[in-house]
Amino acid sequence: MSDRGGGESVRLMLTFNEFLQITAQKGGTINTMFEERMFALVGTLERIAGSLAAEKIPYEVIGGMAVMIQVHRVDASAVRNTKDIDIMIRRTDLERIKAVAKQHGFSFRHSAGVDMLLPPGETNARSGVHLVFTGEKVRPNQALANPVLRPEHLSVHGVEIAVIPVADLVRMKLSNNRDIDRVHIRDLDSADLITTEVEKGLPSILRTRLQEIRSQE
Repeated sequence: MSDRGGGESVRLMLTFNEFLQITAQKGGTINTMFEERMFALVGTLERIAGSLAAEKIPYEVIGGMAVMIQVHRVDASAVRNTKDIDIMIRRTDLERIKAVAKQHGFSFRHSAGVDMLLPPGETNARSGVHLVFTGEKVRPNQALANPVLRPEHLSVHGVEIAVIPVADLVRMKLSNNRDIDRVHIRDLDSADLITTEVEKGLPSILRTRLQEIRSQE
């Protein structure tokens, strides 16, 4: 993965075999199970991200996949796999997103309080792209509302993806504070991504949560 800067276009995705060949030619090492899973996820994300970018609809990849992408940038060996894709959007863009997604074969579903886009032929909610809204709370006990969109544009296996910045990702994880969020905070911290600057930018309630997580390691 490499940082491409603030571009908007989406490059064509490499096939998994092409990626293996290129990495081998460069003398790199590969975690095959992780990379294959990443390709499957990115394949789904590519279809929806490309269509949103083409329509200039802002979004950010958040959640476990964002953690994977950010950690992979600094330490590929420390990456933890994830099972789903979460993206954050503006609620005012939802109807446009539903229309654009439908044109590309996705179907919209609202299930168990979650809005999602299911890839063509999929019926399992776990395989959907889950939608989260900027400026809102996913759960009533969430400490802070979700941050505004200000994505980093990163290249993931040849696909340009809009990803939540580390500072905002840390805020979201500490605000939700579920078991998996605390695991992800440890992953980010172990990769030295929670810098002094990131920590200083946290509200006091979130700094306290971060200190508690660190004290339990």
